[in-house]
Amino acid sequence: MNRFYSLNDYFKETFGEKIYKVSLDGGFTCPNRDGTLSYKGCVFCSERGSGDFAGKREKPIYDQIEEQLKLIEKKFPTGKVVAYFQNFTNTYGDKEYLKKVYMEALSHPRVMGIAIATRPDCIDDDVLELLDELNKKYFLWVELGLQTINEQVATFINRQYLLETYKETAKRLSNKNIKFVTHIIVGLPHEKETDPLNTALYAQECGTWGIKIHLLHVLKNTQLEELYKKNEIKFQKKMEYVKKVVKILQNMSYNIVIHRITGDGNKKELIGPEWSANKRDVLNSITKYMKENNIVQGDELQKMGE
Repeated sequence: MNRFYSLNDYFKETFGEKIYKVSLDGGFTCPNRDGTLSYKGCVFCSERGSGDFAGKREKPIYDQIEEQLKLIEKKFPTGKVVAYFQNFTNTYGDKEYLKKVYMEALSHPRVMGIAIATRPDCIDDDVLELLDELNKKYFLWVELGLQTINEQVATFINRQYLLETYKETAKRLSNKNIKFVTHIIVGLPHEKETDPLNTALYAQECGTWGIKIHLLHVLKNTQLEELYKKNEIKFQKKMEYVKKVVKILQNMSYNIVIHRITGDGNKKELIGPEWSANKRDVLNSITKYMKENNIVQGDELQKMGE
């Protein structure tokens, strides 16, 4: 049995086939990097804006898709893909430019839809209008980097927007029937034990369609690396992480699509924790723990009769 409702499950259920994502670099920056809000960015963000596996930004979007398809051609020679605008803030720009790059991706014959990673404070009325227009014609979801509902932790990681901004954006997207995914990081500096679960519950209350759970890992040339050198960060043990993730899954409705249950950076850039480099082992450890304890997504809700 499937212990949680994965994105792969959703694709097979909705479209009857396996669908891959191809990660693209749309040439964007971020208000948290260009000086509008800050020059520092979030403390965990890599030099490539947390899109270390995305295409090469100097290449046109269409060519990036071709390049990404070549990387997966042995295991996925045919079939549809979602064009994923991954790194930096992919709604931060002129509306006409946004439309240009989105439509270039959608023009590829194997692209069946797009996913757009962004910040809740970077969806103004013009952007929302464009997203609404695309959503009516194509398969679309938007990804919002919430990370935590703990405002003190959010300040420490230099998120640079208030929790209320996420809530308002979630409502505006929901009103347009635009699916959105919420990013959560487990293991942030100074977080409380219950913060990851409470963040997931908050996202669920705000109507998130899916969640992405990330393991906090330290990469070279990030602010986290500097904090690690100062002994201000302690790495989680694998089972600590596994139990926190499972607790989140237990409290998520089975209708919520689980896009990710761990985060993995470029192994060449990884400082720690070392166990996070073995993504397959982390995934297997989570499913094994759920199986051994007879846990499935949403079972805590069922106990409460919801």
